[in-house]
Amino acid sequence: MQVPIKISRAIHLISALWTLALAALIFGDVIGRTVFTAPIPGTKEILQNSIVSIAFLQLPLAIYSGSMLRTTIFADAVPPLARRVLRTFAALLGLLVFIGLVWSTLPSFLDAYRIGEYEGEGSLRVPTWPVRGVVLAMSAFVGLAYLQMIWLDWRGRLIDESEAPGAFAPIGGQD
Repeated sequence: MQVPIKISRAIHLISALWTLALAALIFGDVIGRTVFTAPIPGTKEILQNSIVSIAFLQLPLAIYSGSMLRTTIFADAVPPLARRVLRTFAALLGLLVFIGLVWSTLPSFLDAYRIGEYEGEGSLRVPTWPVRGVVLAMSAFVGLAYLQMIWLDWRGRLIDESEAPGAFAPIGGQD
């Protein structure tokens, strides 16, 4: 049960490092433009594809840590069982959204890979299939995370169901 959470933390770390690399790329591009009048070729295409990937890489940990956008206006007014039902309903809606993303992304990922689709012209052509693959894989992972959170919630294993649920209450103090 802890393996998906550790994987989501590692993926989140990758997205953070990727973000730092993009910051360095932007800095280099700005310096290149202003000081040397020579921007870094392909910066726009790299950024354009990276932003989507980074956002999707951060989703699993957001689910497990209870950081997805939510409101407590209804949850504060109902008893614990009703809160659990509301959390389950919200998780099922999220699950449906990400199942829909898997369903709709798979054909475009396969097509992009098969034909070698790319963005950009000239000095740098960025393939689109890796971004589509990240969206596909992370959507599937998020779907599994929602299912796991529902299961943990109904087993009473969430850390704090009223504030930020967290992934689960560790057994024996282990993380």
